Amino acid sequence: MTYGKRLYFGDNLNILREHIADESVDLIYLDPPFNSKRDYNLLFKTPKGQELDAQITAFEDAWHWGS
Repeated sequence: MTYGKRLYFGDNLNILREHIADESVDLIYLDPPFNSKRDYNLLFKTPKGQELDAQITAFEDAWHWGS
C-alpha cells in the first residue's frame, strides 16, 4: 500500500489514534522543539573553556509556508 505525503496538525497521540493504522507504525521519533519561534545559536569558547561573546545562528526554529 502506498501512502501520500500528508501533514497533520494537532496532538501527536490523537493524530496517531485517529488517522494512522496501528500496524503501519514501527518507530516514532520526535525532535522538539518545533516552531518555538526562536533562533538557536552556537556559542564559542576559548581553548580553556571560557565563554566568548562570539556566536553564530545554528538554526532558526520557525514555521514558514513556502511557495
